[in-house]
Amino acid sequence: MENTAFFGDVVLRFPRIVHHYFDHNSNWNLLIRWGISFCNQSGVFDQGPHSPILGLMAQELGISEKGSDFQNPFKVDRTEFVSSSDPLQKALREEEKRRRKEEKRKEIRKGPRISRSQSEL
Repeated sequence: MENTAFFGDVVLRFPRIVHHYFDHNSNWNLLIRWGISFCNQSGVFDQGPHSPILGLMAQELGISEKGSDFQNPFKVDRTEFVSSSDPLQKALREEEKRRRKEEKRKEIRKGPRISRSQSEL
């Protein structure tokens, strides 16, 4: 039962990845249908944080009908990425990347150094 709730969380957080594998594997479909029905019949997840997850997972995977108000709470809208292609935003990201690279370089240079010792023989 815990694995069903865990898989439901993974489905909601990474829908594209899960659909890639889930849609091509009919065995998973049978197992998840059985897991959801078992969890619903047992009543273990009727109360608590996992009760909406099972329903949302079933709707996301197409096991149950999607409600008119269905929305995956973790799904990212692609328009958010399109609007960030502004040249100013791009320049700020490049500047931030350059600063992180410099900080990393400085961190590597810190610390004691081992000098060559010359033996006096």
